[in-house]
This record gives sequence, C-alpha cells and structure tokens, in this order.
Amino acid sequence: MDFSLSSDQLLIRDTVRQFMETEMRLILREYEREGKFPAEQLRKLGELGCCGMLVPEEWGGAGTDTISYALMLEEVARVCASTAVALSVTNSVVGVPVWKFGNEAQKKKYLAPLSRGEILGAFCLTEPQAGSDAAGIQTRAVSEGDYYVLNGTKAWVTNGGVSGVYLVFAKTDLDAGARGVTAFLVEASFPGFRVSRYEEKMGLHLSRSAEIVFDNCRVTVENRLGEEGQGLKIALESLDGGRVGIAAQALGLAQGALEAAARYAKQRRTFGKPIAEYQAIQWMLADMQTEIEAARALTHYAAFMRDKESREPGFRRLGSYASRAKLYASEMANRVAYRAVQIHGSVGYSRETDVERYYRDARVLTIYEGTSEMQRIVIARDLLRNAPAGAQSRAAGVRQVG
Repeated sequence: MDFSLSSDQLLIRDTVRQFMETEMRLILREYEREGKFPAEQLRKLGELGCCGMLVPEEWGGAGTDTISYALMLEEVARVCASTAVALSVTNSVVGVPVWKFGNEAQKKKYLAPLSRGEILGAFCLTEPQAGSDAAGIQTRAVSEGDYYVLNGTKAWVTNGGVSGVYLVFAKTDLDAGARGVTAFLVEASFPGFRVSRYEEKMGLHLSRSAEIVFDNCRVTVENRLGEEGQGLKIALESLDGGRVGIAAQALGLAQGALEAAARYAKQRRTFGKPIAEYQAIQWMLADMQTEIEAARALTHYAAFMRDKESREPGFRRLGSYASRAKLYASEMANRVAYRAVQIHGSVGYSRETDVERYYRDARVLTIYEGTSEMQRIVIARDLLRNAPAGAQSRAAGVRQVG
C-alpha cells in the first residue's frame, strides 16, 4: 500500500500553502477584527483552480482526485478555516451535485463560473426547526405552470448573501415524507429571495452565515435540479462528500494549531529554559501530532473511497467512511486547539494569537454538515448492517451459566 503523494498532489499542496502564507496570513488578523469577507482571496484561489477541483475539465473544473481536494482544503484551513469552509461548500455540496444531477443547460450556466471562482455556491437545507432531521424541512415549493413558488426560511447558510447560486431544498409533496423533497438552483436576483439577517458567531468570522427567506420566490422549472422527489437523495449524497471536506478542514486547523504551539514552546522560557524541554509540554505536543496523523489517515482513506465509489458503479456507499473521518477529525481538532491554547498559557487567551482563533473556529466542526451524534448513528448503522449473521447467531446461542 503506497501512502506517498504524487507529484501533482504535492504541487497542489505547495502552491496553495505558498498562496495562503503570502496572500492571506498577513491580512488575516485585520479581516478577523473587521469581520471582512475574503472575496478577493477567494477569487484568486478560484484562478488557481481551488473552486472546482472535483468538477471535470470539460465543465470548467480542475478534475482532480479527492485526495488533492483534501490537501487543498487542509492547506487553506491551516491558515484560515473561514476561507476553507467557503471553498468546501462551493466544491462539495454545490459544484458536485450540479455536475452529477444537473442537465446540460444547468451545467453550462453554473459550473464554469463556480469552478473559476467568479461566483460561490451556497447549500440551503437547514431550517430553524430542522437540522439533523433533513426530511423535516418545512419550506414548500408549489408548482404553478412553468414556475415553482417557494415559501420558507433557511438557516445557517454558508456563503449566504455572497453566492451566485443557492442549492435549495423544499417539499413538493407534503404527504410523501423524505420522498417529497425536491432540489432547486436559485439566484439572489429571483423575485421573493431575501437575506433576512447574518449570524453573529463564536468563530469563523470571515465566513458569512445567513438566514434566507423565500417569500413567494418564483423559480423556473428549468432550475429544478434532478427530478421531483429526488432532493433528499441529492442532499445526502452531497453531504457524504462534504464531510470529507470538513474532515480536511479540521486537519488543517489542527495542523496550524500544532505548529503555532510548537513554535511558542521553543520560544517561551521559564525557570531558565524553554518550556519545550518540560515533559508535560512534550507529551501534549506528541499527543497532538499523533492524533493529527491518525485523522489524516482516516480522511485520506475516505477521499480514496470517494473516488473508488465514483469509478465503480454499485460500489458500497461512501457514508460510513466519510462519517468516521469527519467524526474523528472534528473532535480531534477541538482537542488539539485546546492543548495549543494551554501551551500558550494566558497568551493563548488573547486575540493577538492564532491559537485563540483556532480554538473558536474548531468548535463548529463537530456540528455542521452533520453533528458528531449523527455521524455515530451512521457509523453504527453501517457496522450493524454488515455484521456477520453467524456471529450474531453464536452470540444468541450462548447459555447463561450460574
């Protein structure tokens, strides 16, 4: 089994790393204080091919493998997790579903601008009363001739207010349950579309999270993505791939926190020597690096399985692989960020340090694109579904003694 990266993958990693160090790191603290959206930097990353990495070249994308995509997100998140999530949403849960489920006209209209970074994408599934229960959404889409009329509210829309296309999920059949959800491609210019407010968040201050209201929003039939009733399938399949991206984002954030902590440990002196010479600090750093490498293995394996699923029709669904990577990497990033702040001591509590931002940014990783609790459900269901029947029978046949 070869774990080495190809020359193309190394080039992507190193190119993105150089960009983030030279173009983003120097301005990041100012942007963080002002809550400024990094539109210019995202446009430049789009020019580097980072906005359409999983879209084939024939539709304007870079057509890379998923490990290359994960490497890109890791390098972006190593400096700025906010920028990474904007890219993750555009790539994984907007660009890919348009490519997989869109008709030719939809692909021509949206994929090239998305892939070049000329527009960003937004994913509108969560509602104020429906998060993990995706089938419980209340947004309605009523067919009226050549149009659908959408009414409802979407919450926590990443890239909300700055996107060129919104992938919106609404119920077209209230009696059909999960089979009554349909997907639509909506633009901010459509009548009845409105950004009602922006969230004030603990972290990810450079990322826009908006509440979107659809008030008799008219969407043409041509902008329905896939068939009626196919929406939940599109959403769940998109989220499987998106979770690989969130795992990569967690990896990058944790790597940045580790590097900051190691630098500080070598510089900070107490009792006449660097704190890096104390066993307590060394053990924290050792645990941080070990957990990061374990998460990287899970993430890259999930990325590998995603490509295998794409190449081999009928192959076992990505779900549990992506869930394991997302679950472990997101919780790992929180532990690593915690230790990075601890190593910095009181300085780590200051907004003048990177680790304070990493600590705040890490918290949402266990929540969005599927909470840790939902990932455990996915993993357990897959495990039990595929457990050997013989083992179950033997266990059931064991007699109680005593």
